[in-house]
Amino acid sequence: MKPTITIEYCPKCRWLLRAAYMAQELLTTFEDDLQGVTLRPSEISGRYTISINEEILFDRKREGRFPEVKELKQKVRDVVHPGKDLGHSDKSA
Repeated sequence: MKPTITIEYCPKCRWLLRAAYMAQELLTTFEDDLQGVTLRPSEISGRYTISINEEILFDRKREGRFPEVKELKQKVRDVVHPGKDLGHSDKSA
């Protein structure tokens, strides 16, 4: 079964748009590899986590920042489709 990504965001912080943008990027890049992306409003203020099948991949509080889209795509790729070429998202600066 294909994995599901969950983006849990703080609605009080107005992070829905950021979560939706990241969901769109992941669905576009991994359209054949994912079951879907779920956006979940958090009851905990300041929370912004991204998980795959309930395993946390990125936690804003732990990292002290939001993920870059390129970084997020690489982390997701490493779990759902390790051999996948991400094109320009794989190139270093």
